[in-house]
Amino acid sequence: MTEQSATAVAPIDEAVDHVRGSARHVILEYGDYECPYSRAAYREIQRVERELRDGVRFAFRHFLLTQIHPHALVASAAAEAAALQDRFWEMHATRFNHRRALEDNDLRRYATKLDLDVAQFDRDRLEAAVLRRIGRDVERGLASRQVRGTTTPLIDGVLHRDGHSTAELVAALTR
Repeated sequence: MTEQSATAVAPIDEAVDHVRGSARHVILEYGDYECPYSRAAYREIQRVERELRDGVRFAFRHFLLTQIHPHALVASAAAEAAALQDRFWEMHATRFNHRRALEDNDLRRYATKLDLDVAQFDRDRLEAAVLRRIGRDVERGLASRQVRGTTTPLIDGVLHRDGHSTAELVAALTR
């Protein structure tokens, strides 16, 4: 399939998507919190954000590989439950910094460290609305026919096929 025959990735929806920054150039990452490649991309994107400062926006969408990452769903649910308490990005960072510690007690410990209402966090991460939110991201990725695994970054809506190093991402953003 050529890039032209692929379906477009759904545009960023400020009301639903997790987005930070205000620049016109956007990195959209489809990732899985248990995926080592997503974790590596997370670190490179952090470097890009530091290097370009106000020159880049970052958006994250879930794309779970549950067949090889059995904790992917609970990790994403934890991030979405934290989002309901306005702490998505903090839990996002925690998820990638502690990729292997994803049991219920670990998730509660992170929620406590982030000063979340842990009882509410526990309820929210099991709610159908949280699961639908995660499913929405996965469905959008699949519908695009461009997102096939993790990590899948898009720059300004175009699938980024080059490497994922800081230098390669910065070069793509500043062309």
